[in-house]
Amino acid sequence: MENKELILVRITGEDKPGLTASVTAILAEYDASILDIGQADIHNTLSLGILFATDDKDAGYIMKKLLFNATKLGVTINFYPVSKKEYAEWVGMQGKNRYILTLLGRRLSAEQITSVTSVIAKQELNIDAIRRLSGRVAIENFNFPKRRSCIEFSLRGNPRNRKEMHSQLMKLSDELEMDFSVQEDNMFRRMRRLICFDMDSTLIETEVIDELAMRAGVGDQVKKITESAMRGEIDFKESFTQRVSLLKGLEESVMQEIAENLPFTEGLERLMAVLKIHGYKIALLSGGFTYFGNYLKDKFDIDYVYANELEIVDGKLTGNYVGDIVDGHRKAELLKLIAQVEKVDIAQTIAVGDGANDLPMLTEAGLGIAFHAKPKVRINAQQSINTMGIDGVLYFLGFKDSYIQEEEANIKRTNRQYE
Repeated sequence: MENKELILVRITGEDKPGLTASVTAILAEYDASILDIGQADIHNTLSLGILFATDDKDAGYIMKKLLFNATKLGVTINFYPVSKKEYAEWVGMQGKNRYILTLLGRRLSAEQITSVTSVIAKQELNIDAIRRLSGRVAIENFNFPKRRSCIEFSLRGNPRNRKEMHSQLMKLSDELEMDFSVQEDNMFRRMRRLICFDMDSTLIETEVIDELAMRAGVGDQVKKITESAMRGEIDFKESFTQRVSLLKGLEESVMQEIAENLPFTEGLERLMAVLKIHGYKIALLSGGFTYFGNYLKDKFDIDYVYANELEIVDGKLTGNYVGDIVDGHRKAELLKLIAQVEKVDIAQTIAVGDGANDLPMLTEAGLGIAFHAKPKVRINAQQSINTMGIDGVLYFLGFKDSYIQEEEANIKRTNRQYE
């Protein structure tokens, strides 16, 4: 690099086909080495940056040709010399950790983004890239109640205090009605393969045992026990036994009626379809009941269902259960077991749940997500979603709306060909 000059080129203006090719063609003509390159396109406005190294004698000719090319294309170009010391410092930053911060909500305002980026700056993290994962919103849909907004930040560096950063972001999420996720940007994040869900109040917007209790005329009694258990105030096994005993005498036919009218959580169909398209193994690990878990399994092609079995004699519930109770400890064990069966590293697993009995599997999984969770669960989980439907999980996995829509359109076209 002794006789080389390092130059950073920044090009801005209306994006046009062939622009990048025309710029790199000039660099190729003088056998310049491209050391770094990056491009962003916002509302058809291009921002292109190229750091290149060239022989001292060629630098002036290259800049002259690039300037002429920019004038011809109607874009603005600027040149910045980079010292060898600056370049060495830039290379030295490669060893620093990288993180992905995902910010999502029904809508994201300047105030929300300012607050979050201020926390990042105080932690001495540098923002390398920003990209929008949610789709573009039509003007007439600005106030659509189920609108989704998501921005992903690529961060570089080592936070001064990661626990403090998480606490500050959690506080902002409560105050400004948004959700966030901070993940290490490593190989495992890009290769998630197994996702385990709780069922009640996660995949469905109800607690099935409460529905059964209402039909049995003991709704208020069971609901109080359920709420206490979900808050972590009483042992899950104890609460489960108490609640099941109150269902004695209920007709089995009631279960089918409830199953056929389960209120699915917002975004469930979309989430399941995308996960299956991309080859994820899906497990349902529930403190609820196998009857309803199997109903969801058949509807959404879920791979594994582990839940509790109600004892039925002569077409009526006996008030007892069969087998071991699926509690929080059992859920964590099952997550690890399924990962072994599927030959998936635990770091490639995801767990999603809302109750205190979900915390063990949320902690065990590579990515644990508290979904519309109770306060105790949300405080202890590393990631949470409270502002939107369960398909918000897709953003934490890095899915972009535009890619999902393209795939859905391709599947529809393929299906039509075989009809």
